[in-house]
Amino acid sequence: MVDKLKLAVAMMLLAGGVAGYYVLSNEPELWRVVALLAGMALAVAAVMQTPTGRSAWTFVKEARVELGKVVWPTRKETMQTTLVVIVLVVLVALFLWIVDLGLIKGVSMLTGRS
Repeated sequence: MVDKLKLAVAMMLLAGGVAGYYVLSNEPELWRVVALLAGMALAVAAVMQTPTGRSAWTFVKEARVELGKVVWPTRKETMQTTLVVIVLVVLVALFLWIVDLGLIKGVSMLTGRS
């Protein structure tokens, strides 16, 4: 029950930040953004006090570790793969165009519109 209350408070803080952004429409943009960021920061701080927030943070940390293990392709590999994809797309497009022309001719002959 307490965790649900904390999540509700976080939502209200976030809504307050968004509302502050619009309420301060006559103020300089800096103050509007500060109000929005303050609401967001307070909402995150409130969520982090719940098990849901802590598990989300754990997930983010583990995801960053896994992202570090990814072997990214080199520029050369990326360019080669992109070129192969482009060539295959053009070839498939040409094939489908030829099939379409054949079907149009066949239907025209069958319906007597040639």
